Amino acid sequence: MKLLSAYTSNNGVRIHYLDSHSFADDQFPPIIICPGLSETAEEYADLIEYLLPRRSIALSFRGRGQSDTPTEGYDLEEHTSDIESVLRATNIQAFHLFTYSRGVSYALRFAQKQPSSILSLILGDYPPEHRKMSAEWAEDYIQHYLEPHHRLGHIRPEAVRAIQRESTQIALHEMMRFPVLVTKGMLEDSLISETDLQSYNEICTNLSIKCFQLSGHGIKMTEKELFYESIQDFLKRN
Repeated sequence: MKLLSAYTSNNGVRIHYLDSHSFADDQFPPIIICPGLSETAEEYADLIEYLLPRRSIALSFRGRGQSDTPTEGYDLEEHTSDIESVLRATNIQAFHLFTYSRGVSYALRFAQKQPSSILSLILGDYPPEHRKMSAEWAEDYIQHYLEPHHRLGHIRPEAVRAIQRESTQIALHEMMRFPVLVTKGMLEDSLISETDLQSYNEICTNLSIKCFQLSGHGIKMTEKELFYESIQDFLKRN
């Protein structure tokens, strides 16, 4: 299956996305896919295919995949604007929104700014916040994760350093009245604490929580089939 591979300009920054429109049935509302920190649109091609005949659009945020890598502009608002640029290019008005890991903060910010466009929100193992990264984080992440796992083609080192340099700590605790699914790994390296779950309970009026017993943060790798089934089931209910 050959997905549409396209670009849109966000104030001169080219943002790449994949779109299954030509294979989709328009009776199903579309879903926008916002990858995690070092992930690309291409890494969600299998989810896009799994969700057919629903239309799916997955983007690569700035500095990732086939998107441009500007020298600056890596805080919360700039990442959120990447989502907005893809929506303008595809002319989608109402949609489901799925996101994973640090992409959660970008999607939450968008959803809380434009709640009328959100049919439902699916959040993958991340708290309701945008995290400021420590001074040591960038080089540690590059040397101990990206390099040994051969992921420097997924996110450029200059983007990692800019995220560390520019990121600010922001609590994303505005009320959300659309359906929300929070997925959480139950092993030690999950990024969602019980306090975070309580925060989600306080800001979501229609909250579902799905726990994955065999996973930590990497649910998509350890329990992919169950993870995708949970996404599909939630979409069908909403």
